[in-house]
Amino acid sequence: MKMKSIFKFSMALSLLAIMVACQPKQTSRNLGEGSSDAASRVYIAPGQMDEFYAFLSGGFSGQVSVYGLPSGRLMKVIPVFSVDAEKGYGFNEETKPLLQTSFGMVPWDDAHHPELSQTAGIPDGRWLFINGNNTPRIARIDLTTFETAEIIEIPNSGGNHSSPFTTENTEYVVAGTRFSVPFPQKDVPIGSFKENFKGALSFITVNPETGHMEVAFQVLLPAFSYDLAHSGKGKSHGWTFFTSYNTEQSNTLMEANASQFDKDFVAAVNWKKAEEYVKAGKAREIPASYFHNVYDDKTHMATSEEKKTVKVLIPSECPDMVYFLPTPKSPHGVDVDPTGEYIVGAGKLSADMAVHSFTKMLKAIENKAFETTIDGIPVLKYDEILAGMVSSGGLGPLHTEFDANGNAYTTFFISSEVVKWKVGTWEVMDRVPCYYSVGHLMIPGGDSKQPFGKYMLAMNKITKDRYLPTGPELNQSAQLYDISGDKMQLLLDFPTVGEPHYAQAIPAGLVQPKSKQYFSIAENNHPHVTKSEADSKVVRDGNIVRVYMTAIRSHFAPDNIEGIYVGDQVYFHVTNLEQDWDVPHGFAIQSSRNAELLIMPGQTETMFWAPDRPGVFPMYCTDFCSALHQEMQGYVRVSAKGSNVPLKWWVGNQQ
Repeated sequence: MKMKSIFKFSMALSLLAIMVACQPKQTSRNLGEGSSDAASRVYIAPGQMDEFYAFLSGGFSGQVSVYGLPSGRLMKVIPVFSVDAEKGYGFNEETKPLLQTSFGMVPWDDAHHPELSQTAGIPDGRWLFINGNNTPRIARIDLTTFETAEIIEIPNSGGNHSSPFTTENTEYVVAGTRFSVPFPQKDVPIGSFKENFKGALSFITVNPETGHMEVAFQVLLPAFSYDLAHSGKGKSHGWTFFTSYNTEQSNTLMEANASQFDKDFVAAVNWKKAEEYVKAGKAREIPASYFHNVYDDKTHMATSEEKKTVKVLIPSECPDMVYFLPTPKSPHGVDVDPTGEYIVGAGKLSADMAVHSFTKMLKAIENKAFETTIDGIPVLKYDEILAGMVSSGGLGPLHTEFDANGNAYTTFFISSEVVKWKVGTWEVMDRVPCYYSVGHLMIPGGDSKQPFGKYMLAMNKITKDRYLPTGPELNQSAQLYDISGDKMQLLLDFPTVGEPHYAQAIPAGLVQPKSKQYFSIAENNHPHVTKSEADSKVVRDGNIVRVYMTAIRSHFAPDNIEGIYVGDQVYFHVTNLEQDWDVPHGFAIQSSRNAELLIMPGQTETMFWAPDRPGVFPMYCTDFCSALHQEMQGYVRVSAKGSNVPLKWWVGNQQ
């Protein structure tokens, strides 16, 4: 019987693949053709600026890309979880600690879901959070500098996918484990999955002043796969909703064995009730090892701290904290409308899409309308919580965003389209094809209480014939639609960096005025800062040599150094003395097995260099800075170990 089920499931997948191959024809409305102003609506004239910042996750690149909308112009790639040689991120001594984990320094991750900080349920432009999926982590990006400011590791987790979605006032960002793991982590047979594995949902507090994160508590759930999340808003503020699949608790051939049940669950967590239990001392203090890494803009350095315990709440010991909402079938996205009343569970293997009512959920809880209980968690009766079904939507629903006019927009992966439907009546209003196999979509503010609307961005998994070929691998595509009218219209598509799984966008006016132009030299508290050229020097302590160097248009000080020996450990502490916007300096030296430094105005960065042979090695500025950029260079003389060449340095005629 088991092989027969697998065969039937494989046949179903084959039929779906045929449907994907039979894509809808590209109509003039879908392509923006026949509309004389389609191009003008995305054209930003030279010297003009875009209306929105858009932040797209890089997926397997581990980074975040920043685009302008509606133009689709790439403005920056922010290094987060992966080293970046262009910016020296993860290579210079200051940023290496950001990538520290309980497994050591991990120089890569799979970054999925950017999430803007919110105040009163509205994006506020302070911070952007993003999850690391492989080594479970959450990062915080400071939107005054567009740089990674903090990374915290998540214990008791494997595959931090349902993350880092924020609560209404950024009280928490959340993290749910996609892969349940042994709890505590230990050597057990994989076949003991149901007995020894658990799923942890983590709630991470965010300091409202500094943004600093701390793991406040974890809720320990059955060993399901917790896929995505969104927190309530308005009337549902205080709750967070997590989709789950593999409620069968399978650990092999998941494509068939994790799709046996007609319904899986949305886990509804009352985090305000959880706070009460923590305050009452109901949480267990469980040993754990995880790292918290913070970058300081004053010292221009990151530091790492290992944490040793985490508070864990057990639902059977904490009644009224968690409920399961039955949801068809293998739900992926869970999205809450701007009012906080409707909870959309996108069952990716279901023909129709279920929408739950928060009001009905509370009534079902009050009336104890339970189907059963799993590990102390009540399962609510499906019919008691259902608000409605979106029928004839499409095939393979994944994600939903909202506009400000009571409309919802859902991606359908298999039928490769976005469907617009009316919240409350569940009526399908419009549909447009995507090219091809759309995953996530994004409307500016579309997951908040105040959608900014106007545009919808679809992020597609397959590019095929959209761009000039570039060998076996093609960049994935994003497609921008105008949603200001009754019908969606494709305006633009553009290639993306990595694989964007999700995006956020915000009006430029909420971010642009706060953008930092340079760092104050006077406020630079780096332990090895050099605040003036006159203070530049070279200091030896045994075989450790520290070069206190300055950079300014268009020379280094010092730019000639002698008395370095083979086997020395040399640290170049380079301070950019510029106090002007957009004047970074680069630094590189021949034979360094490292990346360049890219030093912002007023900043200090450090390169480690271990010369392994005698010679005279040139160094230079790698970032074009002035008409005399080519002249911004120098030399370091390296002598054999044991030589008596004196240590000296100079710039110009000063030694």
